[in-house]
Amino acid sequence: MDWLIHDYREDDLAAVVHLIDTTAELGQESVFSIAECIGALTTRQPTVVAVSGGVPIGAALACVTGERAWVMRVAIAPAWRGRGLASALLKELERRLVAARVRRIAYVLPEEELLGEGLHNAGYTRRPAAAYFEKTEPASGSVTGPLEELGGRLLPGDLWAKVAGMETEKDLIERRIVLPLAEPERAARHGVRPPRAITLFGPPGTGKTTFARAIASRLGWPFVELLPSRLADEGNLAAALRTAFARLAELERVLVFIDEVEEIAPVRDGRPGRHGVTNELLKLIPGFREGEERLLVCATNSVRSLDPAFLRPGRFDYLVPIGTPDAAARTAIWTRFTAQHDDVDVAALVAPATC
Repeated sequence: MDWLIHDYREDDLAAVVHLIDTTAELGQESVFSIAECIGALTTRQPTVVAVSGGVPIGAALACVTGERAWVMRVAIAPAWRGRGLASALLKELERRLVAARVRRIAYVLPEEELLGEGLHNAGYTRRPAAAYFEKTEPASGSVTGPLEELGGRLLPGDLWAKVAGMETEKDLIERRIVLPLAEPERAARHGVRPPRAITLFGPPGTGKTTFARAIASRLGWPFVELLPSRLADEGNLAAALRTAFARLAELERVLVFIDEVEEIAPVRDGRPGRHGVTNELLKLIPGFREGEERLLVCATNSVRSLDPAFLRPGRFDYLVPIGTPDAAARTAIWTRFTAQHDDVDVAALVAPATC
């Protein structure tokens, strides 16, 4: 395989539009106009892009309405036609649609058909007729099954953009975590190994969960949160962890978030049960890291609360500090919570406290 397929990103817009525009006369027509395709791209409808040597060579995009998706266009550069790229793009696009709980995938192709002279005389404008293709996915597919059982979901695609302020943290996460995962081909050219597991640490309420969700949104990966308290409710925390990670292994791409991970991997102090649970998680992380499109994000309020073995090299790629919200972040938070109250002075709430 001479290409790499990734989710559409904003900087792909010009190249994808060029592909759509220049291949329309090469048997790759669509009943959807180029303006409608651009609209789908800008609203982050499901789209995949194939690149070779860093150059986009193909794209497939769809629009979703409820449980039905319409494949709007599959555009392939002329030099790459007949090499299986169209099938590969459709397969990747379908995986994302199924993960979004789409059950019916439709493809409408234009097809010439003569219209009656009477319709023309009545003021109708001749348009190509349509060849309608539909694919029905099973209700319990191998992709959605584990995701649904684990309570996972695909998040809205704009969460990263909605993170206000915190520019230092955003820049660090964007450069060290998001970009290598979003652009693995580019990362490989520069000798950068994409991360597989990271830990976010900082005081309570600083936005660690928000950042984890935003990373999943930015990558377009399903988001699964494993709650230590819920796993513990099953009676045997170590066994519950094994079961959860076994189900996660069935997903080709996923961001797994464990908040308050110190509840699972605390400093081992001899208390019954703690040693076994920590050991179990330490054994599960290497297997999880084998997936190329998986990221484990753990969060803790205190790194010192974690067992030293948990943070040894080879398990986590980065420990990322998340500081307290800056003025821009506080403004966004207060604005959201006071949206229904015009008499609230947000500036006064955001201003630093004075003694």
